[in-house]
Amino acid sequence: MAEPAVPYRHPITVRYMEVDQQGVVFNAWYLAWFDDAMTGWLAYAGLGYADLLDDGHDVQLVHTEVDWVGAVGFGDEVAVQVVPAEVGSTSFTLRFTVLKAGKPVVTARTVYVCVAVDGSGKREVPARLRTILHNGIANGN
Repeated sequence: MAEPAVPYRHPITVRYMEVDQQGVVFNAWYLAWFDDAMTGWLAYAGLGYADLLDDGHDVQLVHTEVDWVGAVGFGDEVAVQVVPAEVGSTSFTLRFTVLKAGKPVVTARTVYVCVAVDGSGKREVPARLRTILHNGIANGN
């Protein structure tokens, strides 16, 4: 199972309910988009989220940093690019870039910690996921 050479891009069409009174996507929606893109990226790389859960593992978001350099509004079509950045013993970091017309408008780094689905706490990054993360980092994705 190898991380594909081309970075994963998760398509999104902005819904009316995601836009605030300023006419732009409300900031909380970006976190939801990133989680959705993370699960899409896993499937794209050959590890469906259901498979991760079936193996007894889940992930929890523990830290995120988001920077906005442009606006996204109702009806805009964007893509969330997902690139693995780091892998530790129990955690990993993904970089997210929201692209509008191919140009970055939002960037983020999110740290996830692997946990057991039975609620017993942190676990080592499972081998299947570790391989995907390392391959993605090695490919410069």
